[in-house]
Amino acid sequence: MSALAEHVQNYLKIRRALGFKLVGEGQLLTEFVAFAEAAGERTVTTKTALEWARLPRGGSANYLSRRLRAVRSFARYLHALDDACEVPPIELLPASKYRPTPYFYRDEEIVALMAGARTLRPPLRAATFQALIGLLACTGLRIGEAIGLDREDFDPTHGVLIVRDSKFGKSREVLLHPSTVQALLDYAKQRDRLCPHAKDRSFFITTLGTRLTHPTIHQPFRALLRQTGVQHPSPERNVRIHDLRHSFAVKTLLGWYRDGGDVSARMPLLSTYLGHVDPAATYWYLSAAPELLGLAAERLELTTEGRS
Repeated sequence: MSALAEHVQNYLKIRRALGFKLVGEGQLLTEFVAFAEAAGERTVTTKTALEWARLPRGGSANYLSRRLRAVRSFARYLHALDDACEVPPIELLPASKYRPTPYFYRDEEIVALMAGARTLRPPLRAATFQALIGLLACTGLRIGEAIGLDREDFDPTHGVLIVRDSKFGKSREVLLHPSTVQALLDYAKQRDRLCPHAKDRSFFITTLGTRLTHPTIHQPFRALLRQTGVQHPSPERNVRIHDLRHSFAVKTLLGWYRDGGDVSARMPLLSTYLGHVDPAATYWYLSAAPELLGLAAERLELTTEGRS
């Protein structure tokens, strides 16, 4: 292990001991070290950090900024140990100050993605992606929560998933529809038949029997998007797997408005189910989806007329 790679490992160890997960940042820093060492660098320089951060073609401003921030945070730590280390100014790749509107999948698009997943090869990859996409679409789990599931976290008897140590260090139980329980049971049976000696206890596995990671998911998922023709109406925007979570939340809220229920009273239930610490994160969906805004305005108008 090189000195730079060892510094990264020590940095991550210290930060994680303080409660930070740094899963994505750890992967980014590993990639940066490989890039820097290939360029003959032994420490962090602003020039190399900026070149690496700009590598992804078509990457959003926020994603490029995130890459640079990951290196910058590490560089601030390393500079205390190495005077030659440069700390890249964050202003070189500023992030946008607004939260982009997510893509909301139509039901037929989710069906098409799951059908496309069945055509993947080998069969274990097909089974994994079909089950994973279906689970994300019908529960709104974060992708990191789904790939972090272990086999014992699925309780088919009580119809729940146990999401452990999720974002903000919270754990929760996610209630499943009977059809979802059966789909996960079917996947587990096929998984164990195709890979009887998996290397990890993770619920979803790769063809090598290891836990899924973000890179092993995103490339095949992008291929499925192209195969099924699912694309964002804005050419400069990308459809993300995380948008399945947003779609679940919006569809849940739309159903509540249409059935005439008290949405405000139910909102804390959705916040808890999604694992939101701040209910404001859940209320954001009201402004993110135009149809929801229209229904909310209509409900407000009816309430106002009833009082007059």
